Amino acid sequence: MTQPQRNLKLTLEYLGTDFAGWQRQLPRFRTVQQVLEEAIEKMTREKVFVRGAGRTDAGVHAKGQVANFRSTSAIPLIGFLRGLNGTLPPDVSVVSVDEADPAFDALRYAKGKHYTYRIWNREARAPLRASTSWHVYRHLDFEAMKEAARHLAGEHDFTSFRAADCDRRNPVRQMRRIEVSTPEPHLIAIDLESTGFLKHMVRVIAGTLFEVGAGFRRSDEIPTILAARDRTRAGRTAPSSGLTLEKVFY
Repeated sequence: MTQPQRNLKLTLEYLGTDFAGWQRQLPRFRTVQQVLEEAIEKMTREKVFVRGAGRTDAGVHAKGQVANFRSTSAIPLIGFLRGLNGTLPPDVSVVSVDEADPAFDALRYAKGKHYTYRIWNREARAPLRASTSWHVYRHLDFEAMKEAARHLAGEHDFTSFRAADCDRRNPVRQMRRIEVSTPEPHLIAIDLESTGFLKHMVRVIAGTLFEVGAGFRRSDEIPTILAARDRTRAGRTAPSSGLTLEKVFY
């Protein structure tokens, strides 16, 4: 007798350093979606498609990525949790497995995301933070960065803060929260919550705030950069190593 199809929701954590991003690509590129689909197929003997809430770029990490897939397997939830974590490589973990509504789609149902960009701001590098932060040896003006970030809150056209090849038709996003903090000495954290993010948007914002902190541009330039709708007016694209997807909101 054929088992009814289930829609299973996964919450995932992964270190993006050795991944070419989330989305499955050519066989020679290792991606999170690829290793997940292979692990599930090994357990269920089914070909599955795992849908992620967001396509994290190469080198970007996740603490709360969400995905879903459909299966007719009768394996219990705890079995999936233990089995997948026993099969997946060490840089990916399934934090939880839940039964989802049949209509649930991790990408389409997402109402917002929370990302954090971390900068290790000390002359001496920190080997234990090398994979999850951007090491900036130059002293950064934290207060200037904080003031600059304030201008990015609210609804804006973020064309100036997206990759030149971003294919999203609508560049307007609602930045619900953007905070620059120092959770511990030498560590600067930029927390951003939005209804959605454009390609490289967080990394361009982080790179621009870095330039403000380094004294290369003023904090009051942000409104002008936004109004220009021109990628060349914003700062550099910060390295992917400092970026983590913290949570997806539904």
